[in-house]
Amino acid sequence: MSPVLVNQTPQWQALQQHWETLRARRMRDLFDADPKRAATMSLTVAGLHLDYSKNLITQETLDRLVDLAEAVDLKGWIGRMFEGEPINNTEDRAVLHIALRNRSKRPIQVDGEDVMPAINGVLARMETFVGRVRSGDWRGHTGSRITDVVNIGIGGSNLGPKMVCAALAPYQNDSLRVHFVSNVDGTHLVETLRGLNPATTLFIVASKTFTTQETMTNAGSARDWLLTALGDSSAVARHFVAVSTNAEKVAAFGIDTANMFGFWDWVGGRYSLWSAIGLPIALAVGFDRFAELLEGAHAMDEHFRTADLRENMPALLGLLGVWYANFAGARTHAVLPYDQSLRYLPAYLQQGDMESNGKGVTREGAAVEYTTGPVVWGEPGTDGQHAFYQLIHQGTQLIPADFIGAVHSHNELGDHHPKFMANFFAQTEALMRGRTYDEALTEMVSAGMDEEQARFLAHHRTFPGNRPTNSLLMDRLTPHTLGALIALYEHRIFTQGIVWGVNSFDQWGVELGKQLANVILAEIQSGAVTADHDPSTTALLKRFIRQRKV
Repeated sequence: MSPVLVNQTPQWQALQQHWETLRARRMRDLFDADPKRAATMSLTVAGLHLDYSKNLITQETLDRLVDLAEAVDLKGWIGRMFEGEPINNTEDRAVLHIALRNRSKRPIQVDGEDVMPAINGVLARMETFVGRVRSGDWRGHTGSRITDVVNIGIGGSNLGPKMVCAALAPYQNDSLRVHFVSNVDGTHLVETLRGLNPATTLFIVASKTFTTQETMTNAGSARDWLLTALGDSSAVARHFVAVSTNAEKVAAFGIDTANMFGFWDWVGGRYSLWSAIGLPIALAVGFDRFAELLEGAHAMDEHFRTADLRENMPALLGLLGVWYANFAGARTHAVLPYDQSLRYLPAYLQQGDMESNGKGVTREGAAVEYTTGPVVWGEPGTDGQHAFYQLIHQGTQLIPADFIGAVHSHNELGDHHPKFMANFFAQTEALMRGRTYDEALTEMVSAGMDEEQARFLAHHRTFPGNRPTNSLLMDRLTPHTLGALIALYEHRIFTQGIVWGVNSFDQWGVELGKQLANVILAEIQSGAVTADHDPSTTALLKRFIRQRKV
């Protein structure tokens, strides 16, 4: 007998009926009816303050969402993850990124073995290596001190470390600069290496299997660049280290396996920055700061593991996402950081969410009958305000949005930060309140505009409002608060995956394109199209091959 899909449960049906009664309500009226709404719909965890009062919800909504979470046994699934059960059922793996930042002495078991000693062993090796590079004890082939680190990886081996390094730029200095190369387009590598000195550059090659096509192509070209300059193959061992589990291929590349940092198959790529994949982060900010990042994430983990669902920050954010995606018809979710240092956060969460929950079948393989992962997107404010906020304010789509900001900036220049954050608060208020036709008309007439013209323009200056937002505030963006913020979103994604009944920890959807690319690459290299492609692909390939020969 097939498991019951979540949309067939009484709790889901109750939420559908509830939406029909609530959809016509105005958030303005909800605030007027409950002066304490902002206080009761906010909570503070691990240095993050969440105000979720600007959502089209009532206490009944929250109760019904929690009922749904209980119906799918969310708390039970949280426990299974933390206990090391193989909840990634299509690959028969545990899901233990939470173990990588477990700062307690609590053992975490996988197949009857405590994984914490191995994790702490890798962290200790990372700490030693980072200390040597940052102190100048580690030298390049010519005896020069390392000044630049280039991380070569893709997907989670790139997006996470790149995002964190940008976010924690105030904790770095110019004596050691960190760069990232991911795209197999040669332009990415060439432009990154331009201006770097091979004698003072250290490469980190991040690939679990050491076979990832994009990563190994870039790594091979980087090695060629180094050897062209230094002329001695033994130089590779002083300028390359690996984050991998394939010692044979690492050694064949020329890397000393003593400088290979491993991780485990229960660490998904998009959840891996807490592992040795975070080596460039530790090099950039120092190991002590990297440990603070882990501690912030651990604080959020413990909250997620132990808090009641009604006061559980990641669970509430996840359930609100379900509310809008499945009952209000939202198809996208905007992440809008009001901190330039978080400029890569939307792209990072885009992978985290869309690769995790962009699924069309349940864990058991049944086709879903409801929306799963939303399209996640965004840009830092105030750039976004001058690009796409028009659509959020007055467009025909409902786009829930998260606003993320800090009370204090690392760069308090004049009145920049007050102006910046004034926009943060104004945008969330405007999205909630909107502006009625009568309000727009009165405003223009009071300003002296001709009434006929004002009546015409009032249609264009009306804002529907009732656009939902969450506001996340921290005192300052630090390694600790950043760790908590990332973990918050990881667990939000987990919550939604459990509700939808999908496996959030595999990514089979990326495989078919890779397989076809290998076939096509052989055709491009041979100069002849031989496989049975569709007519469009065949024609495009023939044109590409023909023009490459000119």
